[in-house]
Formats: sequence, structure tokens, C-alpha cells
Amino acid sequence: MDERRTDTREQIRRLALQLFAERGYDGTSLREIADRLGITKAAVYYHFKTKEEILASLVNDFFTEIDQLISWAQQQPATPATREQVLRRYHALLGERATEWSRFLQEAQAALRDVSAGEQLRSRFNRLADLLVDPGEPIAARLRARLAFVALHMGAHHFGTVNEEARDAALEIALDLIAHAPVHG
Repeated sequence: MDERRTDTREQIRRLALQLFAERGYDGTSLREIADRLGITKAAVYYHFKTKEEILASLVNDFFTEIDQLISWAQQQPATPATREQVLRRYHALLGERATEWSRFLQEAQAALRDVSAGEQLRSRFNRLADLLVDPGEPIAARLRARLAFVALHMGAHHFGTVNEEARDAALEIALDLIAHAPVHG
């Protein structure tokens, strides 16, 4: 019984992410999630009282993975190889979610602004980008670091589909962006 409950919870999360990416956060309702899964709205409420709880659950899982990447990187020497690995690992993290996560993160910026998750997400992305440059680097280096992550997101949902060629090209662009940053490590 517990396994079925866990499975239903995960199905709700997966479908919600898909719908949030397709229709936007505001354009998705708990009723629609229930209908698409063929369950009652009460069954959705059993797992999540609100759409915000679903969003928080999804974002918290993503935060955990980003935090693990940040923690790993902070324990490594500040070298070009470490910086490259940060981008490669983030690229892999996005690959596990590919289209839905990337589209959601891009499309749902307005919804994320209204919840604390948005500020937490921006903070984590800033921390990731800061791992790619030394403190005190000029603004151009800091901007290249942020653009490297933007490139990975754009490549993850090239034309709304998972396209490995686009993902690989985005990684190449991201790596090129940080290759121009001076290293003082």
C-alpha cells in the first residue's frame, strides 16, 4: 500500500512538472492533474494540498541536487578542470529532466518570483556561476559564467524537444564561455 501511495505521489509530481512546462504554472490546475491521471481530486489532495506544495516538492528535489553539486565543487581546487566538471555535472543533471525542467524554469519565472523558491533558485544559480570565476573577476567573466548556465538550459529544450545534438552544442558553448575567463586559483 505504501508503495502505491509513493507511486501516486511521484506520478502527480511528474505530470505536474510536464503540465507546468507545457501550460505554465498558472495554467495548470489540481483538477486537471487528477483528471489526466485518472484519479480523484481528493487523491491529489491526499498527497498535496495545493499546487504550491507540488511546486515546492519539485523545486526542493532540484535544490538538493544543485546543493550537492555546489558542495562537491567547493571541496575541489579552483582549477579550469573543476570548472569544466561543474558545467558537465550540471549538464548531466539537466539531462535527467531535459525538456520539462528546462522549459519550466524558463517559462515559470513569473510564478517563481511569487514564491520563495524563486529567490532560492536565483541564489543557487548565482552560487553555481560564482564557482566558475575567482572572486574579484571583472564583470565580463562573471557574465560569461552566468551565460554558460543559460546556454545549458537553452540546449536542454531546443525547439521544445530533447535533442542530444543541441544539448552537446550547448555544453560546448558553455565550456567555451568559461575557457575565456582568466584563472587565478
